[in-house]
Amino acid sequence: MDFFRHFNNSCSNKSLMELLEEHGFTRRDFLKWSSGMATMLGLGATFAPSIANAVENNASNTPVIWLHMAECTGCSESLLRSDAPTIDSLIFDYLNIEYHETVMAASGHQADENLENAIKKHAGKYVLLVEGAVPAGSSSFYLTLGAKGHTGEEIAKNACANAAAILAIGTCSSFGGIQAAAPNPTNAVPISKITNKSVINVPGCPPSEKNIVGSILQILLFGTMPLDNFNRPKWAYEHRIHDYCERRGHFDAGEFVESFGDEGAKKGYCLYKVGCKGPYTFNNCAKQRFNQHINWPIGAGHGCIGCSEPDFWDSMRTYEEPLKSHLFQSVFSGMGADAMSDKIGIGVLTLTGVAIAAHASIAAIKKDKE
Repeated sequence: MDFFRHFNNSCSNKSLMELLEEHGFTRRDFLKWSSGMATMLGLGATFAPSIANAVENNASNTPVIWLHMAECTGCSESLLRSDAPTIDSLIFDYLNIEYHETVMAASGHQADENLENAIKKHAGKYVLLVEGAVPAGSSSFYLTLGAKGHTGEEIAKNACANAAAILAIGTCSSFGGIQAAAPNPTNAVPISKITNKSVINVPGCPPSEKNIVGSILQILLFGTMPLDNFNRPKWAYEHRIHDYCERRGHFDAGEFVESFGDEGAKKGYCLYKVGCKGPYTFNNCAKQRFNQHINWPIGAGHGCIGCSEPDFWDSMRTYEEPLKSHLFQSVFSGMGADAMSDKIGIGVLTLTGVAIAAHASIAAIKKDKE
């Protein structure tokens, strides 16, 4: 429960370096992290001092409010369960978190009061992070929160109205997620549907801590960032899983896992034929990974399920079979393997799925003949 401990530390004004040194990180480690983060964000190594300065001098002074709507708390859990915190997770903990229902000690009327006071005290200055979809309209009562019995929609609207920046953390708050899957009985919608303000989507189930912290750093540095057609930060969601996948060479060579546990699986072949959605999914999982950046689903032997795409629960089914001719929203407009997320046309259906399936079949036939 490092997050909980550091949540309290941030309130006691512990310095960043004191926090890092407690976990064995030196200032040299921090500066190396700043350089790596600058490169990852596409800013270049010359921005490393700016990154370090923004974290040290601005992070602890930037109020953050984290709201939970209809969700599983998986996004928070991915940070909470860090048994060996990385600098990324410690940086996140160092932020001035004014309200976070999972880790704060307050409850009932006191929690309501804390949220109201935080919004009033920091109006126009705080960064709002929202986890979960929002039951809306006549179905908003499905999410009723707190001692005063406000709906999630009421709370979110009030918090959005006074926020300096809004980040949707996770696929549920970004696109609706499983809460909005058909038939969507609670009329769950993404946070962008209940506010007229711009919302930066950081999807994933969950998103990596690097994507969360990196997006916050961009706000601290510039106030905004380049986004793709689905309002995702381009630095993290510009390229497909497929483009940087460690199994990509096997795809090109026509070497596929035909069923889980077969010889192809033991040799680390491509997982497309057992349902990997990497060719249709835009995220940096292949580069950033999870669990202290050690592994990720494809590395562990299961294909990508496309969790960072809009309506993934409905549009990416079935999960352990290739999409083949299945029609879906993520399209490449003929851009092929070089497609980037900002060039995707929304709602246009293409033959890309067919082309990828055809490549898989033809490549496999050639491989067999060899």
